[in-house]
Amino acid sequence: MNSSRTRGFTLIELVVVITILGILAAFAIPKFITLDTTARTATINALAGTVRSAAALARGMSMASGTPGTATMEGVVVTLANNYPDTTATGISTAVNTSSDFTVALTATTAIWTKTGALAPATCIVTYTAATALVPPTTVATTGGC
Repeated sequence: MNSSRTRGFTLIELVVVITILGILAAFAIPKFITLDTTARTATINALAGTVRSAAALARGMSMASGTPGTATMEGVVVTLANNYPDTTATGISTAVNTSSDFTVALTATTAIWTKTGALAPATCIVTYTAATALVPPTTVATTGGC
């Protein structure tokens, strides 16, 4: 006679596996929750570096070409003030050319990029302050609300 035996997990084995999965989830979920905040913070810091680089590149291109009021970057004319991109619609926002992940607000002296989807958008920004006759432009990343 052939004896067939049914195989499977015992109740104890299932309880142990479920307990282990619960413990792992208790430690893993908080890590995954902070990943989106970390990603937004990294994005803001990267944009701040991009803004600094674009301003320096526009200044260098203007000086090299001998045109102090404009710089042509990738076929687009960027307007300058005090040898750096200004905060008009054809200034630093044109030089940076961000994606739809950001909204940009321009004033007479500043350009402010806000991260779309930030927890507190007013404190997840990059601020570019235009150059004056004596002071080069400044770029500040604020990541408190990311």
